[in-house]
Amino acid sequence: MGIDLILKVAGIGLLVGILAMVLSEAGKKEQAQMVTIAGVIVVLYIVIQGIADLFVLIKSVFKLY
Repeated sequence: MGIDLILKVAGIGLLVGILAMVLSEAGKKEQAQMVTIAGVIVVLYIVIQGIADLFVLIKSVFKLY
């Protein structure tokens, strides 16, 4: 849970940003909005998994079972 999480989120952000820009320039603003929402949902899912791993690590460090 280090730099790879940051790189995943940044990569998804770049991909979603470029795709949304291309779609909105092509006049498909609704699809661009849906791509943006889907990107946010994917990033939130990845971040929530990282937070869950962090809580598991904290429980194991402090031996909270």
